[in-house]
Amino acid sequence: MLTDITLGQYFPGKSPLHLLDSRTKIINTVLFITAVFFADNYLTYGIVTAFTLITVLMTAIPLRMILKSVRPLWVIILLTLLVHVFSTPGQIIFHAGPFAATAEGIRQGTFMTLRLVLLIIMSSLLTFTTSPIALTDGLERLLSPFKRVGLPAHELAMMMTIALRFIPTLLEETDRIMKAQIARGADFSSGNIIKRAKNMVPLLVPLFVSAFRRADDLATAMEARCYRGGENRTRMKELKMTGKDIVAFAIVIVLLIVLAGLKIVH
Repeated sequence: MLTDITLGQYFPGKSPLHLLDSRTKIINTVLFITAVFFADNYLTYGIVTAFTLITVLMTAIPLRMILKSVRPLWVIILLTLLVHVFSTPGQIIFHAGPFAATAEGIRQGTFMTLRLVLLIIMSSLLTFTTSPIALTDGLERLLSPFKRVGLPAHELAMMMTIALRFIPTLLEETDRIMKAQIARGADFSSGNIIKRAKNMVPLLVPLFVSAFRRADDLATAMEARCYRGGENRTRMKELKMTGKDIVAFAIVIVLLIVLAGLKIVH
């Protein structure tokens, strides 16, 4: 179901990751993504996989929620695996019609699939452990140096966070409208691609109307509260980095250096 998509959801908690500064989590996520691309063998993939598992356990987030973040992209993950298995030259293991699976393709496909899964999980942990307000403040602080060149840091951070915040809401609304249309006899699963596209019209029209209505209500609420952008804006909880943030930075930087060093050696 569409409601199984967890992108943008926040899972409250008191784990070590929840208590980190939002800027630390954003930067560390970017550093981890960079580190993953240095992995190219069993040892390095074992290191990043172990790091990811330890991080997931530290968050105390139920495993089912972590798996739900991967489930919506299973088609892309499977396609990535198959493309590498049947397109990488090497020692042929078996034939599937005109296609030949190679040992090198299986190895490369497994690595690429694992890389994709790790990136999805770690990116999901960012929103799972960071509230929308903290995420907005963190993004704004990180983008604030670019204000000197005219970048609207506050507006950009607010836009990105609102988009993330409303993804679960729109997915829930889509699921509700789809169920209502199916109850009225709509069919979204049968027929060719053109027919399916036409069948989506009764779903898309009310969804767009609902999305525009929510956007208008949000704009009205912000104006009623005298929202005027980031100028002279105060915060109930100011961002403050502590020793825990320094330790978290150091761990991820060490991971990045180790993976880069192993890649150079091999």
